[in-house]
Amino acid sequence: MTRAGFDQLDEELRELKGIERPAVIRAIAEAREHGDLSENAEYHAAREKQSFVEGRIKELEMVLSRAEVIDPSKLSGSVKFGARVTLVDEDTEEEKTFQLVGEQEADLERGLLNVRSPLARALIGKDEGDTVEVVTPGGEKSYEIIAIKYA
Repeated sequence: MTRAGFDQLDEELRELKGIERPAVIRAIAEAREHGDLSENAEYHAAREKQSFVEGRIKELEMVLSRAEVIDPSKLSGSVKFGARVTLVDEDTEEEKTFQLVGEQEADLERGLLNVRSPLARALIGKDEGDTVEVVTPGGEKSYEIIAIKYA
């Protein structure tokens, strides 16, 4: 996991513990004051939210406790975790840049590619100028690697 991904998950965990959890506890207490819990929609909604918040807290604690933070700026050479890779689609000539990141921090809209995705697996170990072929839902695609950077 990159430092940015770790910090983002750590911030989410702090927000859940410091803001969301106390808010849910207050909502449950307020709903209890309304009386009969069996037909109290506010109470049931608050309990459901509490279940979600507690589940996410446990998930984040597990991920963060097992995370290995890698500093991509200390890496170089062929494509590996942390690399920022610029590709050219050989059919459309469209240029795209992706950074290979861990599963928890992947976000294609921001150019963060899950290192376990088919494209990332095809890129690993390749160098600038190499061509990779990837089977996508839309068919087979060919990309040429035009730049590899570690920032």
